[in-house]
Amino acid sequence: MCDATTAATSIAARQQKINKIKSASNYLAQIMKTYTAYILIGGNIGDRFLNLQTAKELIKKNCGTILNESSIYQTAAWGITEQPNFLNQVLILTTTLEPEILMQKLLSIEESMGRKRTIKFGPRIIDLDILLIDDLVIKTELLSVPHPALPERKFALIPLNEIAPDLLHPVEKKSISQLLTDCNDELVVQKISANAS
Repeated sequence: MCDATTAATSIAARQQKINKIKSASNYLAQIMKTYTAYILIGGNIGDRFLNLQTAKELIKKNCGTILNESSIYQTAAWGITEQPNFLNQVLILTTTLEPEILMQKLLSIEESMGRKRTIKFGPRIIDLDILLIDDLVIKTELLSVPHPALPERKFALIPLNEIAPDLLHPVEKKSISQLLTDCNDELVVQKISANAS
């Protein structure tokens, strides 16, 4: 009888500890800030489709949940034009990572996939850029949000417009669709793979 009472007391004590842990976890989940980030992924070296897929898997594993993704688009290189065409795609990511931590994670993914930063605008196996995070405006040594070149680049605006045309640029105070209409970039951006989601 005594053993049964002791066992019941022990089980009740364990259950109380479990309930406290669950309660603390629920509280942390409620107070943790969730961000929506718009990420441009692209590359022009190696198996470009496989590299985009690998990057998406690593982003899901290390950064958050991909809510939506655009079709894949092909465009000539911007800046240094004597190099292979790029494939680009925009992802909508929800994450609890602070913006600079998210940028660090994306840079780590690039490095893990073999990205070497040697020539500005040069060929690359993968390139991961944060275009926007909610309506935040951030300018640090590591991160500029919104991406300063977004209004000038159709290869970023076209896939972003596909999945978030009404999203407001927090500096320009224009929707993505309006930025695309106003953009003077003459590079041809060609859809080559429809969004599978």
